[in-house]
Amino acid sequence: MTLLRATLPLLLLGLFGCGQKTPAGAQYSTTRVDKGPVIGRVTTTGTVSALVTVQVGAQVSGRIQTLNADFNSKVTKGQVLAKLDPALFEAQAQMAHANERAALAGLTRTQAQEKDAQRKLARARQLSDQKLVPLADLEAAQSELEVAQANIQAAEGAVAQARAARQQAQVNLAYTTITSPIDGTVISRAVDVGQTVAASLAAPTLFTIAENLSKMQVDTNVAEADVGKLSDGMEATFSVDAFPNRAFKGRVRQIRYSPQVVQNVVTYDAVIDVANDELLLRPGMTANVAFIYARADDALRVPNAALRFRPDAELMRKVSKPEPGKRLLWVLEGDTPSPVVVTVGLSDGSVTVVEGAVSEGARVITDKQSADGARPAGLGGSSVGSGGMRRAF
Repeated sequence: MTLLRATLPLLLLGLFGCGQKTPAGAQYSTTRVDKGPVIGRVTTTGTVSALVTVQVGAQVSGRIQTLNADFNSKVTKGQVLAKLDPALFEAQAQMAHANERAALAGLTRTQAQEKDAQRKLARARQLSDQKLVPLADLEAAQSELEVAQANIQAAEGAVAQARAARQQAQVNLAYTTITSPIDGTVISRAVDVGQTVAASLAAPTLFTIAENLSKMQVDTNVAEADVGKLSDGMEATFSVDAFPNRAFKGRVRQIRYSPQVVQNVVTYDAVIDVANDELLLRPGMTANVAFIYARADDALRVPNAALRFRPDAELMRKVSKPEPGKRLLWVLEGDTPSPVVVTVGLSDGSVTVVEGAVSEGARVITDKQSADGARPAGLGGSSVGSGGMRRAF
């Protein structure tokens, strides 16, 4: 029974190829270096939206009298979307028109008074030349003409004010008819018939119109550590929860300089243009985006666990620290772990491209087991032995 317990771990290791035993009793989990593709990706989330979205509001206050558009309605530029009750604004327009007519009448009266003052001044001059009236009468006639001329200027100002008030009343009356500023599709309606809207502080939004739903954009939140890997024109793929098995393709239009800071986390908006000819994408959908910034085909690669592995302190003391940009790989040659200095390249988060004194098929150490054969913490992260590494792309 004791002999069976002693040999059982060795039999299991021989069957599955998941460990090597050194003369000192240490066992190592290994995997073989292989060749294959490595794709560098930046993943993030974003929100789907229309390229041009216009919020249509009311510039005057009033009660909604009619609605001529609803959700998903196709509208054209200038089409009437809604009407406010115009009764109050019609009354204001009529009052402004009456005030303008009164001001015009006042101007006519002052013009007549100015003509009368001119005649009186001419008669006073004739009489003054004949010495028939005192000089004071001539001066009084001159003053009366000047007052009449000033009254004309005041009356003209009153006419201009009344005309402006009438035009303003007419504009306000026209604002009771709300029209579409663009061709597009109504994606939101915020009012119902009979509802009163107040435009005293800000124009309330009645409709939201998307200009063209066949062309969409995705606004993404790219971490500041990854934004340097992206560039304008780069291809991107994404999926949405509504179609989880379908990959949508787009292209980066711009990477905006304005930072977005949320809880001290800095991100930047990378805007992706997407064709939506089938109208599958809808505004507001959450997109799971992947940017492919680099790719290496048929590259020599090792699992990241091998680059993280560190042997006992006794072995580490015998090894010089690698130069900046270099990493240590521990290769199992027979039963002895040996350090190999490599240059690391592209990584996809699971495997990393390496260059150096290591070849395809070499057994690199990914973890160490205890002497009693206990399962190591890192064994589940990758395949071991001659079976090759597990790929995660």
